[in-house]
Amino acid sequence: MSITSPVLLIVGPTAVGKTGLAVSLARQFDGEIINADSRQVYRHMDIGTAKPSLHDQKEAPHHLLDILDPDQNFGLATFLSLAGEAVSEILGRGRLPIVVGGTGQYIWAFVEGWEVPKVPPDTEFRDAKTAEAEQHGTDFVYQQLQEVEPDRAAQLDPRNLRRVIRALEVHHAQISRPKIVETASQALEGSLIIGLTMDRQQLYKRIDDRVDLMISQGFEEEVRFLAAQGYVPGTGALAGPGYRELGDYLAGSITLEEAVQRTKFQTHRLVRRQYNWFKPDDPRIRWLDGSLSDVERQAGRMVEKLLVKHG
Repeated sequence: MSITSPVLLIVGPTAVGKTGLAVSLARQFDGEIINADSRQVYRHMDIGTAKPSLHDQKEAPHHLLDILDPDQNFGLATFLSLAGEAVSEILGRGRLPIVVGGTGQYIWAFVEGWEVPKVPPDTEFRDAKTAEAEQHGTDFVYQQLQEVEPDRAAQLDPRNLRRVIRALEVHHAQISRPKIVETASQALEGSLIIGLTMDRQQLYKRIDDRVDLMISQGFEEEVRFLAAQGYVPGTGALAGPGYRELGDYLAGSITLEEAVQRTKFQTHRLVRRQYNWFKPDDPRIRWLDGSLSDVERQAGRMVEKLLVKHG
């Protein structure tokens, strides 16, 4: 994919304020928002994924939200296909595409025009690794990924066994042939990438407050509903922070207070993994401090220049 028309991307760690900025800029510059968060694509997972509110969705058109059930697969190839279609449609309407999310792999694959490894599922390999995890623990399998693909391992949650095994599966399939993933650095020539960041401790405090708010908004009830529908907290789409921990609480293995504290800690870990993708010294990203009161004004000026450049 090569797109030369203006495309805005807003990236950064969770809870830094990406959604609010995106909605503001969409209203100001006649934009439409494309979700680049790997969990917000799933239905019934609203509170735990901090999905844009119904009010936000009314303020600006959103794409790639609520398109799958939690037991359906959604990966990089699907994202690239759907995001590319959405960008073309938005540009065709004469509007500004705004890609927003904290899933770094999705963002850079889209920007750089990655070709996704077409590695078919290897059931035998997966079963073997699953058996190893059952016998020795998930860390045992994760350490194998650290040894062969340390950069990829740093980007994954060690507890997300399904994704860890998939990463090992892709590596295993590529040992005897050249790596398929290639990049085209100018694939998205008309892009502006705005990164939001803030002091780490301030961000952690914001995360902790947001987790408390999620609980008050009914996060526990959301997990109960999903579990009642047959989805297993801690697996698949429900492997992210909060779902696993509240699942453990519902199973009676930990208290609600422990679940809340673990959710906060795991979200802090998520932030550290996200910064592995979005590095402060990356020259492609125009960083702004999300805690500043004039961040929307600063971002607006950048977008104005982008539009003038491509006008």
